[in-house]
Amino acid sequence: MTVNLITLGCSKNLVDSERLLAQLRARGYQVMHNDYEKQARVVILNTCGFILDAKEESIDAILEQIAQKKAGKVERIFVMGCLSERYRAELQAEMPEVDGFFGVWDFPAIMKAMGSSLDQKLLLERELATPGHYAYLKISEGCLRSCAFCAIPGIRGTQQSLSINDLVKESQALAAKGVKELILIAQDLTNYGLDLYRYRALPELLKALVKIEGIHWIRLHYAYPSGFPEEVIELMSREKKICNYLDIPIQHVNDEVLQAMGRGHNREQLDRLLNRFRRQIPDLAIRTTILSGFPGEREEAHRELLEYIKDFRFDRLGVFSYSHEEDTPAYARYSDNIPSGVKMARAAEIMELQQTISLELNESKIGKTYEVLIDRVEADYYIGRTAYDSPEVDNEILIHASAELEIGEFYQVKMTGADAFDLYGKI
Repeated sequence: MTVNLITLGCSKNLVDSERLLAQLRARGYQVMHNDYEKQARVVILNTCGFILDAKEESIDAILEQIAQKKAGKVERIFVMGCLSERYRAELQAEMPEVDGFFGVWDFPAIMKAMGSSLDQKLLLERELATPGHYAYLKISEGCLRSCAFCAIPGIRGTQQSLSINDLVKESQALAAKGVKELILIAQDLTNYGLDLYRYRALPELLKALVKIEGIHWIRLHYAYPSGFPEEVIELMSREKKICNYLDIPIQHVNDEVLQAMGRGHNREQLDRLLNRFRRQIPDLAIRTTILSGFPGEREEAHRELLEYIKDFRFDRLGVFSYSHEEDTPAYARYSDNIPSGVKMARAAEIMELQQTISLELNESKIGKTYEVLIDRVEADYYIGRTAYDSPEVDNEILIHASAELEIGEFYQVKMTGADAFDLYGKI
């Protein structure tokens, strides 16, 4: 039986899909991932239900598969993941054409619906949907925080960390498959191990992962400022395998907004942490995320945020407009009192500023040489990344395809040109 698994949403969802793909293949199914060309008898959609735009994308994807089923091109449709976990009853009522809705923890039920069963021996196995030279390593699930804007704790539950032993085994298996870059992900890297070991164990995990033969880069995504284990900074400064890269969403800098968001720290504490990063690792690439238009965000607070971004000069920055999500603390406490047009204008202003910063930072790299990992080839260019860039969200290095390069290999590349979000180079 052919099965097409369509993944929507974040990299954490992607890891879930990879685990399910491994289970299905082991049971003899012919599996595809995000294949919109070939027909499959069964389509499984792994959905996102985090904010409005993501929910709409997931619903549109389900409706598209329902249309394919009505046209006789698909026999069965199953929906899993965050949207299904959050709105299962409503979806069942509105979409009777779907053969089953499953939550985020329902792998056994999905396999049963497929006429099979979950193989407990394969729980750490994955069918990689990324290029074979990098993989995401999900080190925990759920979250212990209570940020007012976030629906994740209600969807994914409280934090559940995987053991260091299991993560090492999984990483060794990935390295044996040819993975050279591990990208550590979680709802919150900062609190990793707090539920399991009663202390923040990210430093111990990193010490174990750097020993794995074949792993060349280790990258950290989704750290939280409050309670960040500062031993990680020391490890970064001395362990060559740990990329000088940190994704640490700050969301805002204004004290009133931070308090209303329930972030657990103020601007002074955030300043102290970020400046320590820059002081101890001068070439650290810091990626952050901003939430614009939170209820009660005054124009003065927005201006304060712009000034902070201008002064600090984050290497990478993404911005979201606030989405008033039911079942979140903000939904119960506040009215959605910032007009959508104002939210969008503020977000656009932030990104315009960041584009200027990014262009200036990129232009400063012209003439310098960096180690570059080649991800793919497109048209006339090989596309690669430095240790300061994560796949899909950060800068890419474009090298003319007249050079003969290997996908998944590292090269020394001299930067010859730049624009706001890409660099050009030659071997």
